[in-house]
Amino acid sequence: MTDSQITDLLKSGHAEEAFREMVAAYSEPLYWHVRRLTNSHEDTDDLLQEIFVKAWGALSSFRGDSQIKTWLWRIATNETLNFLRRQRLRAALSFKSLDAYEEQRIDEDPWFNGDDAERRLMKALSRLPDKQRLVFSLRYFDEMPYEEMSRVLGTSVGALKASYHIAAEKLRLDISDD
Repeated sequence: MTDSQITDLLKSGHAEEAFREMVAAYSEPLYWHVRRLTNSHEDTDDLLQEIFVKAWGALSSFRGDSQIKTWLWRIATNETLNFLRRQRLRAALSFKSLDAYEEQRIDEDPWFNGDDAERRLMKALSRLPDKQRLVFSLRYFDEMPYEEMSRVLGTSVGALKASYHIAAEKLRLDISDD
């Protein structure tokens, strides 16, 4: 079902059906969006539930100013960044290196099905600052246009292009050092 069909369902008072269609259409793409940021199947599953609970709670306030996809990605991005901030705080309070922890999670992830090159990319990606990791992930993996990213993140297209370029260069240098 398309975004406009889901929006029409909402406007006609069929919120539960619209929500079911939203979950059916976006569970998998949202899973991969969040997973690339958390590097954990379990954390992603937990976050996905929180994202949809938050979306359900805010569904009555969805005005249709943006696409459903853009709205969901904004919720998912905010929830995931908040999760990553809490994770960094826990790591700092326990005097652990979050980078080493994330790399270990990638190595030990039973759900990872990529090759060595993808593993190196994911490790290098985990070492980027959250904003650069997010922008790179949205552009490279999700192939999201900069204009849509701008609506999701509330950042100018120019700043997003700069962040993507810096992230790509850091990744290139990081991977070539391995």
